[in-house]
Amino acid sequence: MYEYLLELDALKLNFNQDGLLFLNIAIGFIMFGVALDIKLEHFKEVFKAPRSVIIGFCSQFLVLPAVTFLILFLLRAHITPGVALGMILVSACPGGNISNFISSLAKANVALSVSLTAVATMACIVLTPINFAFWGGLYAESSPLLVPLKIDAFEMVKTVILLLGLPISIGLIFAWMMPKITAKIKRPMKILSILIFMALVVILFSNNFVFFMDYIFFIFVLVLIHNGVALTTGFSIAKIFRLNDPDTRTLTIETGIQNSGLGLVLLFNPKIFPSELELGGMAMILAWWGVWHILSGLGIAFLWSRKKYKIA
Repeated sequence: MYEYLLELDALKLNFNQDGLLFLNIAIGFIMFGVALDIKLEHFKEVFKAPRSVIIGFCSQFLVLPAVTFLILFLLRAHITPGVALGMILVSACPGGNISNFISSLAKANVALSVSLTAVATMACIVLTPINFAFWGGLYAESSPLLVPLKIDAFEMVKTVILLLGLPISIGLIFAWMMPKITAKIKRPMKILSILIFMALVVILFSNNFVFFMDYIFFIFVLVLIHNGVALTTGFSIAKIFRLNDPDTRTLTIETGIQNSGLGLVLLFNPKIFPSELELGGMAMILAWWGVWHILSGLGIAFLWSRKKYKIA
């Protein structure tokens, strides 16, 4: 397995500038849709009943990256540097854009989901670069095959602000000025976001289909394990702190659904990740995670939607 993944790391994947431009536009559109659900009341709720939000926030930004590092440490003899950094970058990203949609299908606490999305999206502007630099640097020190990370943290912060901060600000203003239109388009926007991301992965990897098919089995297994651990982490943290069932479902989903699209945008920015770095493994992990977390999220939502729970 290690030899196959080492070959994957070394691959120079074919991506054209038009595809990367579409990626940036698509992420901006998706985050605009996320902002339509965010209201001032959600931030007020954080202060009124902060416990579940704080626990969910810590699960996402503190526990998941640490658990991911532990997985990589245990599997270090089988995991290549590029694949490892891809998994670390996924764990450093905020919750995925469809987590609110999945929470509603799963009969979870949607208000908590939206509040967590609002807080995490704002916080990730700083925490995503910090988490990736810290855990990626720590892994680099433990791996003799990985050169020390020299990531431009300022460039990463700037990119996150442009990709998330700008479209979210526009979305918030749009929702405030046109609430009736917002109410009509919110749900279609969420469904459209899923379709856009799926199309995004297909377009970006259309010139790399042979590579994708050659290595998909190994990537599938790793993403399956990582996503399963992420979901279990959110569920376990909620149970440890004795949250009710709706909140437990929300924390499970928010921790297991990561915005890997943001990770792809950061990855293909040459000012953040220089072209001489071996990025094949990172790209494959991020791309397949984006597809798989939709499938796993919908699967969990289907099971939970049929199961009754106790609110208290």
